[in-house]
Amino acid sequence: MQENEIPPGRKAGRGMLAIMWVMILAALAFAFAKWEDKQYNPNASIEGAVDGGKRTVVLKQNDWGHYVANGRINGSTVTFLLDTGATSVAIPESLARKLKLKPGPRYWVSTANGNIEVRGTRIDRLELGPIVFHNVPAAINPGMDDGEILLGMSALKQVDFYQSGKQLTITQYLSP
Repeated sequence: MQENEIPPGRKAGRGMLAIMWVMILAALAFAFAKWEDKQYNPNASIEGAVDGGKRTVVLKQNDWGHYVANGRINGSTVTFLLDTGATSVAIPESLARKLKLKPGPRYWVSTANGNIEVRGTRIDRLELGPIVFHNVPAAINPGMDDGEILLGMSALKQVDFYQSGKQLTITQYLSP
């Protein structure tokens, strides 16, 4: 064997060591991403209660003081950001297309970022755990980033809610 030659098997060992480190870093990145998602949306899986004439959901506040929760629109899973300051449910335009929501008439709304033209729509079925809303007025907003849907008062006015500490309890009373 010459002086500069690498002994047999040594190259394979270095390659395996490199692959192991890549796998460890990938696993750490995956675990961190999952942890970060849980910090942003501690309500990814909502369990509620149906008790007689009412349905109840308890949401946990995230680290930024918001209530973010997974739900469904017309059977598709979405992420909601509860916003009692929003007049209606507001949906990013690209997400509305994916959800196959029919755009209706155009109108202007005042948002935190100024005035913007939106299109009206109706959501046949909106679910937050066991709480179900039907025929909910909503706005398709071309200025919103694709991500969460603002769950505004066009839905929330149909339920009772109260906050205690870092929890929000939402109750829907069923009509007899």
